[in-house]
This record gives sequence, structure tokens and C-alpha cells, in this order.
Amino acid sequence: MLKILVIEDDELIRETLLQLLEYHSYRVIVAENGRFGVQMALSEIPDLILCDVQMPELDGYDVLRTLRQNSLAATIPFIFLTAQSDKTDFRRGMELGADDYLTKPFTKDELLGAIASRVSKRQTITEPLTVALHQAEARLKDLVNESTNVCAFSPEKLALEALLRRALAQGEFQVYYQPQVNIATGQVIGAEALVRWQNPDRGIISPAEFIPLAEETGLIIQIGEWVLLSACAQAASWLAAGFSPFTISVNLSARQLSDPELKARIVQILETTGLEPANLELEMTESALVENATVAGATLNELKALGIRIAIDDFGTGYATLGYLKQYAFDSLKIDRIFVRNANEDAQNAAITTAVILLGHSLKMTVIAEGVETEAELAFLKQHNCDIMQGYLFSRPQPAPIIESMLVADQRLFAPPLAAPARVVPFVPLSEPEKSKNLSMSGLGIV
Repeated sequence: MLKILVIEDDELIRETLLQLLEYHSYRVIVAENGRFGVQMALSEIPDLILCDVQMPELDGYDVLRTLRQNSLAATIPFIFLTAQSDKTDFRRGMELGADDYLTKPFTKDELLGAIASRVSKRQTITEPLTVALHQAEARLKDLVNESTNVCAFSPEKLALEALLRRALAQGEFQVYYQPQVNIATGQVIGAEALVRWQNPDRGIISPAEFIPLAEETGLIIQIGEWVLLSACAQAASWLAAGFSPFTISVNLSARQLSDPELKARIVQILETTGLEPANLELEMTESALVENATVAGATLNELKALGIRIAIDDFGTGYATLGYLKQYAFDSLKIDRIFVRNANEDAQNAAITTAVILLGHSLKMTVIAEGVETEAELAFLKQHNCDIMQGYLFSRPQPAPIIESMLVADQRLFAPPLAAPARVVPFVPLSEPEKSKNLSMSGLGIV
């Protein structure tokens, strides 16, 4: 069943298109504005997009421009729906890469005909690619059978790479979010975005298994860009709904840090989603920083100049010296969970965690503890004035709808302390001698 994304801000038109297309056996997903449309296009990877031109904030032209610059969505057939019939508008859409242009009002047959034409054309183009993919898979099996002198893991690695490339094309990745909580107030004040791969045959594939391969093949650039765009769009949506303060944290890999186009990509994503730079925090590990020290330095300074927050992740597990903390002026320092675990009773972990908190605060950084799983660990962190926590004690990484339900319910790390009840003094009438005594004392200024 073909999947069609309808991006239309007019509710009546949106519902009409939904009913018409579903009646003709299309699977339909809808977005009420351009920002949601971009997010859904990259997460759902539809077979075709119908998009209104005139929409507030992010219009149809900006939606198309954004999608054509993203490798995951660059080839999706795109049909504009518009009340404007000026040739200049038509030309602008075609120059951006639109496949067709339907002027409102249009008939049912015009719409269905345009869809059928675009889908047929795409199948004609992609069929040779599909055949080539099957041939490549067949050749891969031959190589596996022929290889006797190759390392035993090589065939598995090749097979995983083939699956990884297909996952990109078919939209099998998802973004999960793990809440970050202010330890002093218990309030959710942000979340870390984490990529998950839901393979139809193998189920959830661990990031530890596919991220290193994505780094090695360079596919991490495309995956990272998609995660950043999805996370920024989601954070902008939550902030617009009134959930503030809120900062979204996104990891940058070593390969991304060395990408000369990184800054331009991030600027474009912020413009597209409408997220303020101050609400984005980019995380990098010590090892990624050391591996790209020269390039990373210039890139991080440029990003900080935009107002984006920078965090050093898994602190204490890599190779960075204290000089890096001063050189790059990080905004946040994340304590790795191996030091947080049992810090309340493990003397060495307690010493390291306490020292990192003091170090971070002395350098005016926000300190975030990862992997908090017990009330005792939380109490230890609170006692030593750690700023923020994330971990299973509060929540595992979850899909966006579950996180949103937490925000709506104002779910907190702990219940706020109840105000002490006012002390009620019962009224007892005074006897005449007591009244005389009180009057004499008040005359002396004693009350």
C-alpha cells in the first residue's frame, strides 16, 4: 500500500484529502504545518508528498528545499497544492525540484491522475536500482561462500552494512528521548536524543553494533543529520506548546566533527525547525574530541558563537586532559555512569564523582550525572550539588509521545515538599486579671 504524506494547514482541505485518498486505498499520514511536515517526511519516508504552498512560518517552498537537501528524502515525489496560478510561482517550485503543481480548486480525477503519474514514474526510475540491490546481495552471498581466508566476522560486517544502507532508504531509524531532570526541583528541563534502529527482521539492533560501522562507512553523517533535524523539530514543538525551560541534547560523532559542512547543516536545521540555538546542546566524547582536536576546535568555537551549548560526554573515560576543558570552554560536563554507579557506597566512585562536580562548578559548567538508577545515588548527587540527572531511576529512553505525556502530566523526580501547615492557636477568652496583665506589658513594649 502506497504511503502519502499530506502537508496542509487548512483543516477542512486536510480532512477532505485524507478521506479521498484512503477511499482509494492509499495509506495517508497528515501534518498540519510545514515544520511537522518535514519531521514526518524524514521519519516516515512516504512514497509521495502533497504539500500546500502557503503556510505560516515554514511554507511549501521551504519544506521542499529542506527535503531536497536531505539524502533520505531527496527523491520522494513532491506535488504542490496551491491557489496561486502565476507562472513565477510555478517556475519557483519546479526550480526547487517539485514534480507537479496542482492549482486549487482541482478535481478528484486531476489529483488521482497526478499521483498515479508520479508514482509510476518513480517506479520506472527505482526499479533498476532495486534490481541492482538484489544483484549486490546475491554477489555478497557468493563472496561469503567463496571466502575461506577472510576473517570470520567480515561476512557479518558486510551483511550489516547492506542492512544499514537499506535502513536509511526505508526509514527504519527512530529517535528516542531520555529526560534530563533538574535535581533541585525534580522538573524535566530537557532530554537527550538517541537513535534506535528497528529492523523488520532482526528487531531492535543495538547502537553499539551499528554506530561504529556507520562511522567507518561515513553513513553516520546522514544518520546524524536526520537525528539532529528530528530532535530539533520535536524540541521546537514542545517549546511552542509551553514546556519551558527545555534543552535538547544531540550527540556528535568523531566523523561529524570532521565534516566541513557541519556548521552549515546545523544552521539550516535551526532555521528550518525554528529552534533557538540556546535550546540546543551538542554532546561529544573525549575520544572524539582528541581524534579531531584541530578541526574540532574551530568548529566548536563557531557553534558556540551561534549560541549553541556544548557538552563533553562520558567525562573521565577518554583521553582529554584538563587543558581541553579550558581550551573549549564547555557549557556542560557529563559524568559517566561508571563513576555514578554506587557512588553512595563505593569510596573511589564517590571521590571521582565529587571531584568532577567541584571541577565543573569551578569552571562555571553545568554538571550532568548519567546512568542514575537508585535513590541512594540520587541522594548522593543531591548532597554534593550536582545540577542535572538522567537515568533509569526516572525514565529509560522513550519515543516522543511518551515523553510528551510526561511533560503534560508535569511528571517530576520527586514530589515537591509540602508547605508546613500554619500553626493554629485556639481562642481562649481571657479572665479580667489576665487582661490587666497584658495591657500593662504592652505599655512597656512587651507583646
